[in-house]
Amino acid sequence: MARTTVARSTDDIPVVHGVSISHADRVIYPTLGTTKLDVARYYDAVGRWMLPHVIGRPLTLVHCPQGVGGPCAYLNHSKLWGPTVIRRVRIQEKTKVGDYMVADDLRAIIGLAQMGVIEIHTWNARDTDIERPDRIVWDLDPGPDLAWPQVVTAARTLRDVLTVLGVQCWVKTTGGAGLHVVAPVAPDRDWRECLAFSRAVADALARTNPLYTTRFAKRGREANILIDYLRNNRTNTSVAAFSLRARVGAPVSTPVRWDQLTSRLRPATLTLLTTPTRWARQRVDPWRGYWTCEQHISDAAMRAVSRL
Repeated sequence: MARTTVARSTDDIPVVHGVSISHADRVIYPTLGTTKLDVARYYDAVGRWMLPHVIGRPLTLVHCPQGVGGPCAYLNHSKLWGPTVIRRVRIQEKTKVGDYMVADDLRAIIGLAQMGVIEIHTWNARDTDIERPDRIVWDLDPGPDLAWPQVVTAARTLRDVLTVLGVQCWVKTTGGAGLHVVAPVAPDRDWRECLAFSRAVADALARTNPLYTTRFAKRGREANILIDYLRNNRTNTSVAAFSLRARVGAPVSTPVRWDQLTSRLRPATLTLLTTPTRWARQRVDPWRGYWTCEQHISDAAMRAVSRL
């Protein structure tokens, strides 16, 4: 793992990017012997790559104060909980107003690690325009009987469908067995429209190939790849690029280029231990074009997807 600067406070508590790390030697990933300080140092090392994926987005967090193997909980609301470096925003929900956390800088991300957060998940919209998403995500979730090359093929097939519709997309690993295909969009359509478009694309794939399904029940789809379009519901989230996962081996959700997405890629090797060094050697962000892509889901595309 690439080394980052760790200062020491006057009471000998490690300080990472200005954040004091208490209980720094607490083991978070037992099989690796990786500590809470290692997690904070990991986020410090990848922070400049991760921040564009996180800034301004309401968060859902996986909090594992005793590490992987101990009790973990999903955290959405944060009226009082969380580090002081985290910004809070109030968002209207169906029956109440929720207080959500937003991480706008590296200190905030490391502050979450200090509080025992392992996973960071984000909304598809930013708090400046919360009712209009600026990306659409398809989560390819393979059943246990599927091999990795079939997941790769599914992602490429989905890309081909989107290309026909005039939509560019990028891909990343999830830190598990699946992939996320992500299309940046201009924030000019609301949640309902983005969900309808993502569902129509998923349904089109499921109609044309029995390998793909949009049935969410796990039973009966062991040999199918779920095209999960529900990541595009208003309050649903997807794991952020470069987020660790609370799983054995400390896997990471990692952006890749389409030409890197082959049967030879091994997502399980993209971990807390390997990712900082791998990205320190990257000359070009594999998602470089994502940040300058200005595309709209046209009315023609909305109509055409139903005819696929």
